[in-house]
Amino acid sequence: MYTNRHHLTYCTNIHPGESWEETFSNLKKYIPKIKAEVSPDTSFGIGLRLSDKASASLMEGNNLSIFKEWLAESDCYVFTFNGFPFGGFHHQSVKDQVHHPDWTTNLRLDYTLRLFNILSALLPKEMDGGISTSPLSYKYWEDVKNNKKEVLQKATFHIIRIAERLINIQQEKDQVLHLDIEPEPDGLLENTHEVIDWYKDWLIPQGIQYLKEQLNFTDEEAEKCLKRHIRLCYDVCHFAIVYEKPREVFSLLANEGIKIGKIQISAALKASLSKNVAQRGSVKDALAPFVESTYLHQVVERSSKNKFTHYPDLPQALENMNNPDAREWRTHFHVPVFLANYGQLESTQEDILDILEYIKGKKITNHLEVETYTWEVLPDDIQLEIVDSIVRELQWVQKKLIK
Repeated sequence: MYTNRHHLTYCTNIHPGESWEETFSNLKKYIPKIKAEVSPDTSFGIGLRLSDKASASLMEGNNLSIFKEWLAESDCYVFTFNGFPFGGFHHQSVKDQVHHPDWTTNLRLDYTLRLFNILSALLPKEMDGGISTSPLSYKYWEDVKNNKKEVLQKATFHIIRIAERLINIQQEKDQVLHLDIEPEPDGLLENTHEVIDWYKDWLIPQGIQYLKEQLNFTDEEAEKCLKRHIRLCYDVCHFAIVYEKPREVFSLLANEGIKIGKIQISAALKASLSKNVAQRGSVKDALAPFVESTYLHQVVERSSKNKFTHYPDLPQALENMNNPDAREWRTHFHVPVFLANYGQLESTQEDILDILEYIKGKKITNHLEVETYTWEVLPDDIQLEIVDSIVRELQWVQKKLIK
């Protein structure tokens, strides 16, 4: 739905289902109910998540035509995809395998090309479309640690292949499509400086050389196209975990000419740690229900001297709860955006509020997507019925955007 100059939606990765049949069934079950509450008189945009399996099935037979007819009948449209999770995302241990296959593989390349073909077929006229994706790979896999330069070279080449395809689509259909790289803790790209370094050291020089050879571009034309079609997905939760301030990030990216393709509106868990270690028991007890086996819940600890320690998952962090120098933990757990406090714990909702206030005056992207996908693994006392939960989040964002 179009709200204060932005297309606002939620990400359908919240709904379990890896096949197209399951995905379409969920869309038909939930989207009309949500639209009726948040966008009864205007078209409702969908942030679609398709697994590799579902995307392949959607391209078979007349499935895509049937889906387009349903979108038209339902007064809905698709403008963004979540192309980060390739395979299973619910009811199994995902953890670091959410990055598999990574951008060094043809599997990731072929999957993402297929998603762009689908998005191009679905996207309304005069609208840009984006697909968010993994930050190249997972930093702590042995092959990545031991062969980092080779991983960066191979992953970057595949992303340049995506850019080439998106350039062709723009020339053929006058559509602007973009791949939105989504940094996250422990990803090969996890913060602003790593993103900027990747653009400068890998994407731009490697991409210029390739596009000059393949499309006879000048250096300037190649760099302009790379920055048009390869953008950043700013997941608010992810950047908050690594203690980056939104306005500083936006300024740094703007200085480099790096565009933001999508803002994913999400909140992380935050815990203040007393100087008195003996008084931290209540915080540890409050965090214990968030230990679960499906997703990675990376923790970044801030010390009294503003030094940062990274833990790959919440259980490892809890083993170090008694570090006397620790003052704050931020945990990768996508908690509901409309809640600021959880008893002894807080969220990083203040970053969302800052961004929503900022973009009311300065537009940096067309795409906003609420991404709270952890409802089914949240502690029981903060779970709500799923439609009510999604509606409440979207209405909360709408209200803050319009104020």
